[in-house]
Amino acid sequence: MKFMKLGSKPDTFQADGNNVRYVASELVSDIIISIGDMKFYLHKFPLLSKSSHLQKLISLSNEENLDEVQISDIPGGASAFEICAKFCYGMIVTLNAYNVIATRCAAEYLGMHETMEKGNLIYKIDVFLSSSIFRSWKDSIILLQTSKSMLPLAEDLKVVSQCIESIANKACVDVSKVDWSYTYNRKKLPKENGIEANQNGVRTRLVPKDWWVEDLCELEVDLYKSVIANIKSKAVQSNEVIGEALKAYAYRRLPNFGKGMIQCGDVSKHRVIVETIVWLLPTEKGSASCRFLIKLLKAAIFVKSGDRTKEELIRRIGQQLEEASVTDILIGAPEGDAKMYDVSIVQKIVREFFMKDHNAEIESVEGGELEEIRKPGILSDASKLMVAKLIDGYIAEIAKDPNLPSSDFVDLAELVSSISRPAHDDLYRAIDTYLKEHPGISKGEKKRICKLMDCRKLSVDACLHAVQNERLPLRVVVQVLYFEQVRTAASSGASTPDIPKGIKDLNNESNGSSRSGTTNPEDDLDAVATAEELKALRKELASLRLSNNGVGNNDKDGDTKPNMDRAVIGKVKGLLKSKKSFIKLWASKGGQGENSGSDSSESISSANPEEAKSTPSRNRRHSVS
Repeated sequence: MKFMKLGSKPDTFQADGNNVRYVASELVSDIIISIGDMKFYLHKFPLLSKSSHLQKLISLSNEENLDEVQISDIPGGASAFEICAKFCYGMIVTLNAYNVIATRCAAEYLGMHETMEKGNLIYKIDVFLSSSIFRSWKDSIILLQTSKSMLPLAEDLKVVSQCIESIANKACVDVSKVDWSYTYNRKKLPKENGIEANQNGVRTRLVPKDWWVEDLCELEVDLYKSVIANIKSKAVQSNEVIGEALKAYAYRRLPNFGKGMIQCGDVSKHRVIVETIVWLLPTEKGSASCRFLIKLLKAAIFVKSGDRTKEELIRRIGQQLEEASVTDILIGAPEGDAKMYDVSIVQKIVREFFMKDHNAEIESVEGGELEEIRKPGILSDASKLMVAKLIDGYIAEIAKDPNLPSSDFVDLAELVSSISRPAHDDLYRAIDTYLKEHPGISKGEKKRICKLMDCRKLSVDACLHAVQNERLPLRVVVQVLYFEQVRTAASSGASTPDIPKGIKDLNNESNGSSRSGTTNPEDDLDAVATAEELKALRKELASLRLSNNGVGNNDKDGDTKPNMDRAVIGKVKGLLKSKKSFIKLWASKGGQGENSGSDSSESISSANPEEAKSTPSRNRRHSVS
């Protein structure tokens, strides 16, 4: 630490109790300076020669025949005045980064300028600041910390602005020129831990680009804001380094920030810190990690920051949502909400993610006119797929909440339904979890939830689970079984089977009987199957697996091999007698075609299943009902 000694005479100030200071001298004191509870028994002559303000005060006291002067508003209080008084006596005083700003403000208050005496205290302090303090990295930070109690006078004297400029300049200097001490306990990059040899063969340790980050965390938020704003204005440090600095400050100043929460304390103070960090964030994407931004959002919610702050964070998170993990976006529901998680805020984030595909820009065109030109989608397929998987995993977690409405589950899942995924296993897991935790939901709700899944995109393991899942509606189980048969046929080298003509005829009969019945067959379709029914259904559908030598593949008219056709029909009829819903299902899949209740792009009775199987991308309506 830099310091400066002034004066040459020994310090003869002595104390008499806690509230009295006097100068040990043969001369009797002729003036008492009272500052708060402290009394200084001094001599007029040395004070009058250096302080214009004391001249006025002592002159007034003489006119009123008083030997005591009251000073109540001197910056720095009694300790700063004592240093000024010792300087007036020519006694040795030591100035350093901790006391120089208070002494400078007190000297300004006392009027200790060059007009009173050459080489007065103000001049000497200014020289010390410019030649020593402002040239020292750590002393500048200490000085700025101590200036807070001296505001606004320290700002008026431009000491604060000069100190901020000094700190910012050093933070922006080339790392090869950093030859002063700094605090750095953060994990360094591998290349920053290495040792390089310079041109002279001297091995030196590299200085990290963010060497200055930790020391600035000592500053109070308003001063920190001024320093970072100054650093940003110089456009030397990268946005990533600025982001790291703000991250380090958040972890230092917000208790338990790393755990996604903030300990109870001064909520208003923490709110200012959060809002300041958000205000200082560089506008460019990637300047702060998505995980850090989400932690800031959680903190903003906890300290009740304004809507503007939360909306800005939601916008930034949405721009890089593909970086997030499921744990990151598990944001607790507001106080008083029965739900475990705040699903609405995640929906807003996802919408912001898709907004990148809809941004428009104004460009100048020939003739000087302006027109709106819509940018092509700037979201990569990889980013979309990562977000789809993220939301699949997220809804699987929130599905465990017994108080989660099905509308929240479905609405969020539908936001990413347009993104094609190679597999729907995660989505199936989420749906199964929700059905398990919410056994009391209606058939309509269950149908809407299951429509989110495309049975053709389930893996073998997921199919095996689904066909034994008693929580799924019958229509879903049938689709899973059928598409598994199609996949099995394709993998074995056989042609994809068609549904026999006799089954279609049976469908027409079933439609008639269904419409004339007193029960609603659609309800049967959406009902869950028992274990025995699932077993029977698997057995009967397995009989429809046709090889290259089977029915429907080499038969253009659907009339050959009648014996096998009749055998299959007979087996299905036996099942239909015990389950009316199965009749309705085949009717909706076969006899009604496009007018069936299914939204699937591949109907079970498709005229050309091979074509549908080979070009699934032509129709992206993935439904299971």
